[in-house]
Amino acid sequence: MRFLKGFRKDPFFYLGSFSIILFLVLIFASFYRFDGQSMINIEKLVNSFTNQKNQLKTNELYIKSVKNFGLESPDFCLVQKSSLMGLSSPSTINQQSLGSLISVPEGGPEANKEIIEYIVESGDTLLNIAAQFNISLETLLWANNLNKNSKIKVGQRLTILPVSGVIHYVKSGDTLSEIAKNYKADVGEIVAFNELSGESDIYIGDILIIPDGVMPPPPKTKTPSVSEYLETPLAKSYFIYPISPPYKITKGLHFYNAIDLTNGKCGSPIYAVAQGEVLKTKFGWNRGYGNYLSILHPNGVVTTYAHLQAILVSPGAQVSQGQIIGLMGGSPGSPGAGHSTGCHLHFEVHGAKNPFSR
Repeated sequence: MRFLKGFRKDPFFYLGSFSIILFLVLIFASFYRFDGQSMINIEKLVNSFTNQKNQLKTNELYIKSVKNFGLESPDFCLVQKSSLMGLSSPSTINQQSLGSLISVPEGGPEANKEIIEYIVESGDTLLNIAAQFNISLETLLWANNLNKNSKIKVGQRLTILPVSGVIHYVKSGDTLSEIAKNYKADVGEIVAFNELSGESDIYIGDILIIPDGVMPPPPKTKTPSVSEYLETPLAKSYFIYPISPPYKITKGLHFYNAIDLTNGKCGSPIYAVAQGEVLKTKFGWNRGYGNYLSILHPNGVVTTYAHLQAILVSPGAQVSQGQIIGLMGGSPGSPGAGHSTGCHLHFEVHGAKNPFSR
């Protein structure tokens, strides 16, 4: 107490006390408006902060565009426990293929661009099948080499297009402008619907959907039908199996002249069935094919390998029979699997009979 009594006589005591009181008054006054209104609404500030926080979380759900990409080293995998190979990836990634690599839900926007197979049930007619899939009767007939008088039977497989129009199987010498003219269709619509990069982005063996296309009248000179085209025989030794044993066919002949093969080993090598040139490689959803590649062989036949975990060759590359060209994928939900329901290879033959079909 004596200390305080002596301290109170010091003038600096009063100056210090006054400064502290003034400082506290200024701080307290900062919470008030100078016009005499009530205290700042703290609740509004809290709500504003909460909204900004929620908005930030929402923005984190989207992938931001990146203008510049740095060089990345390739991923590597061990093949048959003896060889180290690099996994190739898309040289460019567009918005659509990136979305496909992330996730494409079943029945999503890509689903309505797929060609599917329908198995005829009891009571079905050509007319009600066409109506069921919201396509014209002519579209159904053209896609299956039928006419209005054709009879269908239970268990028969029918090719169903996603829209009214025509299927075109690209042959050597085809151009998009000639294809559009032949089917009375629009080049731009063909490019857009088939997700082509341009008019030149077609290859032998490609399957194009021609929206609103009309099948031209048959020529006076008979040309081979699709069924005859697929029955062209191959020498038994021309193709080797595209996978290592044990060979198991998980799905017999289906669209397009394809079979599904597996040895039960996801990530196992996929082999070129014969010598040839890699026509193209595609990454992403690709109408359910997933990652796939196609090879043009010296006899004009094209083979397609789909649902790949990885692609180990590039377009234009010359491959030899038995060369490893990819790795088996198809595990549902994995990148490049497409609409696969299990680990297998979808193998197509364009221009000849599929030698592995039964």
